[in-house]
Amino acid sequence: MTRLSRTLAAIDAANAADPDQSEGAPAARLYGERMSAEMVRLVPDASEELQIAARGQHIERWTSPRAAYPEGREGYLAWRRDLGAFHARRVGEIMAAEGYPAESVDRVGRMLRKEGIKREAEVQALEDVICFTFLRWYFLPFAEGRDPAELERIVVKTARKMSAGARARALAEFEIPEPFAGAFRG
Repeated sequence: MTRLSRTLAAIDAANAADPDQSEGAPAARLYGERMSAEMVRLVPDASEELQIAARGQHIERWTSPRAAYPEGREGYLAWRRDLGAFHARRVGEIMAAEGYPAESVDRVGRMLRKEGIKREAEVQALEDVICFTFLRWYFLPFAEGRDPAELERIVVKTARKMSAGARARALAEFEIPEPFAGAFRG
């Protein structure tokens, strides 16, 4: 077993404790597996660090529920910032235990905290994978019962986070209806 495979297995083991089994498996583990599958499709030559960041992007997320933070945008942003720091720390602990050097741990941490999005290729690649995973697996259940204006705002934000290449690929791979498709063309 390689250091990478042991690291991914340790992330999966941590995520296996997720109490949300709504899709027949621990939700966090399933999310990590889906992220890895999208990573292979979108970035087949991904570095080990990028592969680890993709798998660990939601490590033990259920331990920090959104409801523990204040309502509104400020509470949401604080929750997301704290999650990024937590995920970076947890994945870093696993990587260190498997013998990864500090510079690799730091690199993954920057990806998980989204430091350098739109400027750093690997951070952007991770964001593109996150968006594809959302669109492929989570968008339709998320969209059910939502106000169309709110949904359009979320789709526009998602498209804005993606690289131009990923937006074009999303248009080619998904049947994105108008007015949502316009967000991916711009």
